Amino acid sequence: MREILIPVLYLVASFLFIYGIKGLGSPLKAVKANQLSALGMLLAIVATLLVKDIVSFEYILIGLVVGSGIGALLAYTVKMTDMPQMVGLLNGFGGGASAIVAFAELLIRLHNAEANPSQIADFLNLKSGLTIQLSIIIGGVTFTGSLIAFGKLQGIVTGKVVKLPGHNILNILLLAGAVALIVFSSIYPGDLNAYYVSLAVALILGIMLVLPIGGADMPVAISLLNSYSGLAAAATGFVINNEMLIIAGALVGASGVILTNIMCKAMNRSLMNVLLGGWANAAASGGADAQTEKKTVKSVDSEEAAMLFSVASNVVIVPGYGMAVAQAQHTVKELMDNLEKKGVNVRFAIHPVAGRMPGHMNILLAEANIPYDKLLALEDINDDFKNTDISLIIGANDVVNPAARNNPQSTIYGMPILNVDYSKTVVIIKRSMASGYAGIENDLFYNDNSLMYFGDAKDALVKLNNELKNL
Repeated sequence: MREILIPVLYLVASFLFIYGIKGLGSPLKAVKANQLSALGMLLAIVATLLVKDIVSFEYILIGLVVGSGIGALLAYTVKMTDMPQMVGLLNGFGGGASAIVAFAELLIRLHNAEANPSQIADFLNLKSGLTIQLSIIIGGVTFTGSLIAFGKLQGIVTGKVVKLPGHNILNILLLAGAVALIVFSSIYPGDLNAYYVSLAVALILGIMLVLPIGGADMPVAISLLNSYSGLAAAATGFVINNEMLIIAGALVGASGVILTNIMCKAMNRSLMNVLLGGWANAAASGGADAQTEKKTVKSVDSEEAAMLFSVASNVVIVPGYGMAVAQAQHTVKELMDNLEKKGVNVRFAIHPVAGRMPGHMNILLAEANIPYDKLLALEDINDDFKNTDISLIIGANDVVNPAARNNPQSTIYGMPILNVDYSKTVVIIKRSMASGYAGIENDLFYNDNSLMYFGDAKDALVKLNNELKNL
């Protein structure tokens, strides 16, 4: 009975995972899809607990209680603005767990091989050496790489590009060493020292791969590390002969690769350029974006901005990381309500790489109970900016820079942007004239139809809301 029930539960869980991932593509179905995926994970855990040769149930219950407690604490205490850090950290935990499971399985097989010398080929062979090494290396890279990504997002590690002398050469040597160790363990699967060396190489490589990635490229880094965690899990599934882990890991790995590709296209960048910190290199040298002539900007205060909004018919709000830092999403919702009471049509334009992780702006706006149908992707709203009275930019920078469309010499030329400059008026809420993470000047600030509204995003919006209420 157990031999039949376990595969059936794994099959149902796999279906729920696949259906859940598909449902995440729609904001209206995302909550239900997430719940179905969670149900699939529960079924997978139940099926795994039915296997006879696992660790005693006492340890399982202890792990379940401790892990659930930590997870619940994080879920309830971590702010939505810190969600990218949490996602990055969870990616690292997934990769680390895969490496630990693979290493534990290795030690078990070595112990069994010592106890049964005549059956050593059954415990240690090419397949076991290959899969264990893959799991350890990918899991190790994911673990330390995700910790660095977490540190960059949290401000513990600098968000700037960090490169050591001969950084790329060292990375190549580490990658070559990792491949050599995989080949070695396939030939000599019983050499324990090779696995220790692999773990050390993987941990160092994870740090070295993420250090050169700048803050602007964190959405790509997070989605790529998410893919790594899935690949590590799939490799561990082969190590312990667990079909469910292979399927779930493959799903995460594939979806992470697809998302990474989408993020790169959204910035008109190659993955290699992101990994090598391409934008920062161009920005550091000034590149072709350096401006020699003196430019002037026009600015407004809260009262003047309120007067403009009070006579508008169509308003598009473009959120960026500045909104997230200021935790201004609820104030944005209040602004939307105030404008709609005056008969203004308000919508939101979301760039694919706005924020610090894929979908960051969508999550923050959803937290403020802004309707899903008001959140429009770049391709759905770009043609309508010419019919927009006011585009309000809140903390966004590079994703609205016309240089990406107009200046072939710009380091971001060719990157798809939101065409806010086609609007009749553009109001930009920003603390200062500082450049974005691409390190270049934003031509939008100097356009004839652009008005700078300086200040912290939340404070500026509070003042704007107060003025609107008085009109």
